[in-house]
Amino acid sequence: MPVPAPIPVPPQRDVPAAETSPAAGHAADLTVLVIEDDPASGITGPELSAAAGTRVRIRTARNLTEAGRLLTDDVDCILLDLALPVPTAGTGTGSPFPSGGGGDHRPEPAPHRAEELAVLTHVLRIAPLHAVLVLTARDDAELAAEAVRVGAQDYLFRGELDARVLSRAIRYAVERKRADIAQHQLTESGLRAQENARLERGLLPTPLLEGSDLSFAARYRPGRSRALLGGDFYDTVRTPDGTVHAMIGDVCGHGPDEAALGVELRIAWRALTLAGLCGDRLLSTLQQVLEHERQSEEVFATLCTVDIAPDGRRAGLCLAGHPAPLLARHGRPARLLPYEDGGPALGLLPHARWPRRQVELGGEWSLMMYTDGLIEGRVGAGSSQRLGQDGMVAMVNSRLEQGLAGEELLEAAVTEVRERHGGELTDDVAVLLLGRDPERIRRRGRSAPRPGPASTASVSASAQRPPL
Repeated sequence: MPVPAPIPVPPQRDVPAAETSPAAGHAADLTVLVIEDDPASGITGPELSAAAGTRVRIRTARNLTEAGRLLTDDVDCILLDLALPVPTAGTGTGSPFPSGGGGDHRPEPAPHRAEELAVLTHVLRIAPLHAVLVLTARDDAELAAEAVRVGAQDYLFRGELDARVLSRAIRYAVERKRADIAQHQLTESGLRAQENARLERGLLPTPLLEGSDLSFAARYRPGRSRALLGGDFYDTVRTPDGTVHAMIGDVCGHGPDEAALGVELRIAWRALTLAGLCGDRLLSTLQQVLEHERQSEEVFATLCTVDIAPDGRRAGLCLAGHPAPLLARHGRPARLLPYEDGGPALGLLPHARWPRRQVELGGEWSLMMYTDGLIEGRVGAGSSQRLGQDGMVAMVNSRLEQGLAGEELLEAAVTEVRERHGGELTDDVAVLLLGRDPERIRRRGRSAPRPGPASTASVSASAQRPPL
């Protein structure tokens, strides 16, 4: 049968055809690259087009080196002669497709089949995103199964081949390859989700507040471009003397290095707090940890620490370049705590000091600690004006007037900041809320069972990690 005139190579598309699907109900055109040393013995494009009911364009290559030049990203399927020789080391194919991207970790052929499948493994390595059909002159079921196991979509015997069988095999191979790529992407997505869950366990700690009368709530929302990774961190613990210690901080920059440093500082803070350090001594030690662990001398971290007395009526406050907390007392509007005497961020000055200020909380109160991602959101889409601390105070007061508290208050505040900004915030946001309600404490005290051999004291603060 005479060989038809070659069809001009169509221009490349931006998205590989192997990764896209035709619209429902429409059979898209197909481009097939035939790699065999005697293309005149094959089936022509018009025959395949007639059998497939759609246009099939055929390119032919007599060897793998020539195939490398014709293997553009609009090729849907490769029809490979298994008897072709593999190029010697150093010749290469010139393929524009690097190995990987779906071809990594492919199974190796069985040792006794490695030589027979050498050309197939070579093509799979240089064309990991393309469907591959193996063409052979002998019907060998064991070799066919091994070729499919290694990565081919199907194994075709020349003696049983006609245009109808080949067109159907090409269409099915393309669809199976798309399904394989989709499954590979789904698997990678699942692995990323597992890794994110491990990161979440480090970034979002479980508060240690057993035995405390204080309520606890928190929200953490990573910046738009960083998934779960961020440099914000916080923690809350109760020491044996009944003091509740809370901390929130922010490592400058974004990404895995900053997230890792944030986790290290949080763990160090918890250990130092449980060891009895507080105030300037604790922050000085944390600065040493930061200086030792940071990747660059330009990296610093802001921090706010609060230690609340066992009676819940007063607290000590230390600020290291961090925004001051917001205090709302019963019957009064929320206001920022004093911040004039705060010290510098950790990592800026080698011999800095961080004075501890005494704060009166009162009998009933809520204390909100936050990172600057909450106040740096814009007040409108396209606006250059930031919300700022004054805007945040006004926003929280309006929510308090609506009767919101605890989890509802934090969720409403973070949601409103996002809505004002016009979408996801570019910076990470961490917010935690501690509160004391004497009436709730009295009700719980009246309903709590007496401790006995088979009972334990109730835990007022939630021991669950806060949601994102």
